[in-house]
Amino acid sequence: MESGKTNPSVGALRRVLDGIPISLSEFFEFEPELEKTTFYAAEDLPEIGKGRLSLKQVGKDLLGRAMMMLHETYAVGADTGRVMYVHEGEEGGIVISGRIEITVDEQRKILGPGDAYYFDSKRPHRFRQVGPEPCVLVSACTPPTF
Repeated sequence: MESGKTNPSVGALRRVLDGIPISLSEFFEFEPELEKTTFYAAEDLPEIGKGRLSLKQVGKDLLGRAMMMLHETYAVGADTGRVMYVHEGEEGGIVISGRIEITVDEQRKILGPGDAYYFDSKRPHRFRQVGPEPCVLVSACTPPTF
């Protein structure tokens, strides 16, 4: 990476940052939020996803915060990748619309509107949209990991 001969994936960068007390969004954020905001307009939520996965983060600066909240939209066929995520903390969420297949360790479940999940993030996990329409969910993780 240092020589510029390889381009690390977001997953690889995330694994590197797991050893540093900084989230992925903070790593890319050049302008720190001067004071903690209480309310956020939908159009002001920073987009930290890419491609067919939209991840809108509540708040720009998570430095010093214990939790991260996301408004996630998985386009038809979107997923978090072949490599399962493993990181410190816990995460949970609730499906607003559409369907999502969540794999945690060897457990796999398809969730629909109103269904929820909660697990220790040290367990390998991945998300995959299933069905004919995008999946929207709201999630939280602690500590902030992106």
